[in-house]
Amino acid sequence: MRAVPVKTRTASAGVRPPHVRTRAHRSAPSNRRGSSGRHPSGPRRCVPFTLARAHRLPRHRLPAPPRRSRQGDHVTEQLLDLTQHEIQALKTRYNLADAHTHQQQSVGQRQIVSALPDLWYEAEATRQADLEDRFKEVFFRLHGQNSVRADTTMLSYAASISTLVAGMYLRQREISVSLVEPCFDNLPDVLHNVGVHPVPVPEDALHDADRIYDRLVESVKTDALFLVDPNNPTGFSLLSHGRKGFEEVIRFCVDHDKLFVVDLCFAAFALADPRFGRFDLYELLDTSGVSYIALEDTGKTWPLQDAKCALLTCSRDLYEDVYNIHTSVLLDVSPFVLNFLARYVEDSIEDGMASVRDVITRNREAAQKALAGSLLEHIEPAVNVSVAWFRITDENIKATELQTHLAQYEVYVLPGTYFFWSEPERGERYVRVALARDPGDFRASVQRLREGVDSYGA
Repeated sequence: MRAVPVKTRTASAGVRPPHVRTRAHRSAPSNRRGSSGRHPSGPRRCVPFTLARAHRLPRHRLPAPPRRSRQGDHVTEQLLDLTQHEIQALKTRYNLADAHTHQQQSVGQRQIVSALPDLWYEAEATRQADLEDRFKEVFFRLHGQNSVRADTTMLSYAASISTLVAGMYLRQREISVSLVEPCFDNLPDVLHNVGVHPVPVPEDALHDADRIYDRLVESVKTDALFLVDPNNPTGFSLLSHGRKGFEEVIRFCVDHDKLFVVDLCFAAFALADPRFGRFDLYELLDTSGVSYIALEDTGKTWPLQDAKCALLTCSRDLYEDVYNIHTSVLLDVSPFVLNFLARYVEDSIEDGMASVRDVITRNREAAQKALAGSLLEHIEPAVNVSVAWFRITDENIKATELQTHLAQYEVYVLPGTYFFWSEPERGERYVRVALARDPGDFRASVQRLREGVDSYGA
């Protein structure tokens, strides 16, 4: 279903984007329910900002994809999005498509599973608010985010719901957005479906710490900057620059009155990677004065049969409006899920993230070994995330064609075209392989992948 066209509002000189004031100008939040922006005569207008929006960009539409087509049991043309590919992959024998956690339980996690009946009754006997507070405390303690204020963190049962809430806020305030490219396509899709049409900002603008600020000045002409860190599919992270990467991005956002939106759903892999870890990002965000929305998640970290919890944390100046949108979407997350999720987080504190790190490391090494010398060249990520990004070395071979061929071998990988959401043709040189699998099953899958790749090259 196509989105309703959105009229572009012309900004006069001296008008800032309507998302926040600088910290010095922020007033105490109102108790009025209607402050979410709902008003009988239309959306509420904010107090004007001081920065002229001289380069307001027109809202863009994503091109309509080809229709779905089949030849036998194999998809021969593009599906609408990556999630539809992942649904097809669930029907195949060698599913290397979705990044959800399909590995088996560790020793400590099996003990949690055996205690699930007790955790159920414990959740029944505990207040929802207490379970929420406990989960937030243990999650941020694991991640070393000790300065985060839990009272500005909202929970939902999926990261896509948190993204939807953020998108609804952007749409309500008519905030234009620059979104990193490549990234997983559900981010631009969710934004597009609520009437926010992102403009791409290339990931390579972030690769040189000394040039981040200048590159963002050149490329970001919208009201907000939306990054994914670590990025899916490339594994790039601003943490590869130490603190400086995030400091430069935030400095740019403060100097140019940009709202900073950051998807941190893969941050657990930075935490598990001994080369990185995480510094207290929320301390940097809150002391800088930047207005921000940060999204975190458990869904890609632990093998939880897709039981999960996402966290949306925002700066205080945004909280009232975002909260009012959030409560229009959902009441709470299952108390039982919160209770046993907290146990998984505690288990990772005890084992130093070993259960997360070890399976990803083993499977990445297995993929590199199995595909060495093939037409798929592994691209080393900055952070050891749960997906592997491969470049097709033969320029005459397209990712979409290779994927269709591999389906004949019951192997499913994702083509790079969807990740380059504004310019899909650029993604024809890449495929993504998911790593969060039981190591034995994964070895069989990448061996079969190698057979399919070699037969295509031949």
